[in-house]
Amino acid sequence: MRIALDVMGGDRGPEMAIQGALAAVQERNDLHVILVGPRTLLEEQVAGHSSGWHGLRERITVQHAPEVITMDDSPVEAVRKKKEATVMVGFDLVKNGEADALVSAGNSGATMAAAIKKLGRLPGISRPGIAGFFPTVKKPVMLMDIGANVDCRPQHLYQFAVMASSCTRLLLNYDHPRIGLLSIGAETSKGNALVKETHCLLKQGPFNFIGNVEGRDVYKGDVDVVVCDGFVGNISLKISEGLAEAAMQMIKQEIMKTWRAKVGYLLIREALAGFKKQVDYAEYGGAPLLGIDGTGIICHGASNAIAIRNAIEVAANMVRNRVNEAIVHALGEYTA
Repeated sequence: MRIALDVMGGDRGPEMAIQGALAAVQERNDLHVILVGPRTLLEEQVAGHSSGWHGLRERITVQHAPEVITMDDSPVEAVRKKKEATVMVGFDLVKNGEADALVSAGNSGATMAAAIKKLGRLPGISRPGIAGFFPTVKKPVMLMDIGANVDCRPQHLYQFAVMASSCTRLLLNYDHPRIGLLSIGAETSKGNALVKETHCLLKQGPFNFIGNVEGRDVYKGDVDVVVCDGFVGNISLKISEGLAEAAMQMIKQEIMKTWRAKVGYLLIREALAGFKKQVDYAEYGGAPLLGIDGTGIICHGASNAIAIRNAIEVAANMVRNRVNEAIVHALGEYTA
């Protein structure tokens, strides 16, 4: 399994990406990671890790890519002008069969644009989307779309449901994923025109559709897939990330106020560590790009080595489980 890794896109630079790549190949014997970036810089970085290779060096190679698309670049403009950018070269590797998937912590809009330009869409898919994993009190839920498409039509959300259902079935082993439509109320009369029309489509499809779900229901774990447009999905993602960080900070502040709280912390610190791990984005690796004719994973811009390692694992699992084939098959059945 060959995974191309855009090592220049993240906020933390190539060092963190290389650490994640090293951890991934150490854990899996069938992985080969291709580091995509400026050759001289990457070879110097790799040389600095020589003591940690332990015979793994042949499974981490370098592919030269001299340009980088930054977070400030316009995605469409950057993809058009920076033809030798890391994400462009990485998807070229996938297109040419030299890599099975690409992982990037760079500009998400540019990554999606590059994927569509280089790989195209799966048959029957109008708009690819970004699927995010969210923790719940029971088991992870997939939210789609979390930012790729801010203006959608009902058929786009219908396709999101098809893609996310297939993905959760194969990656999370959910036999009959329960699909919910994000709205401002559980009643069918609630929501804007997009939600109401999409509700009718999903109700008619051969899904395990449970109806509308509210934002507060997402974390209860009673739904496996939540469908929404990218505008709402991205806001939900950012609010959730901010809430998790704020909650941990507020807990720390309360603990420091009294000596009794400090003593109590010693008794519950393992539980708090477990909670922190559950809400940590790094544990979920990255967000799959669903609907492209290939495999791509978008990581958080601030991804650490753990997040990169897990994203590589997600990419490998998508290829291994033939998620794209399942999506095409399901879309054909659901359309019929």
